[in-house]
Amino acid sequence: MSKSNQFLKEEDAVSPVIGVILMVAITVILAAVIAAFVFGMGPPEQAPQASLRASSATITDGSYTFSVIKIEHQGGGELVLQPANTRVVVDGTVAELVVTPANSTFNAGNVMYVSWFNSTDKYYVDTFKNTTAVDDDIATTGDTVNVKVVDVSSQQMIADMNVRF
Repeated sequence: MSKSNQFLKEEDAVSPVIGVILMVAITVILAAVIAAFVFGMGPPEQAPQASLRASSATITDGSYTFSVIKIEHQGGGELVLQPANTRVVVDGTVAELVVTPANSTFNAGNVMYVSWFNSTDKYYVDTFKNTTAVDDDIATTGDTVNVKVVDVSSQQMIADMNVRF
């Protein structure tokens, strides 16, 4: 056998080996793509984009005046004020939402109030100036209170505001 024939015979095995390696690589990539769709590794859910502004305010029930936090929706997406959708956190404590289905949407131009009810030791959020959910000041002059509004489904922050009294 001549040297040229021997060289060609040894090279026959290279092509099938490369073909097998390529097929294994394609199979692995295809399996990864299918797994991403099956296990829901799609893009993360987005929180509603809204511009919120918080400031100190007062509520008067006739004989007493209480300091509260006023949150104004200045524009952007609608927020649904239900525990399954939106969470308001005041200085690290989750506030209780006092809303009905009729007033559970928070759109541009709307206002909500965060108040403190000392006898239940809770913060309350309401879309009305509701004096029944207030029995003490939320803060005193010179205090700063941090208010966060969080989208529950995406666990993303909608707003993080500091209110100085």
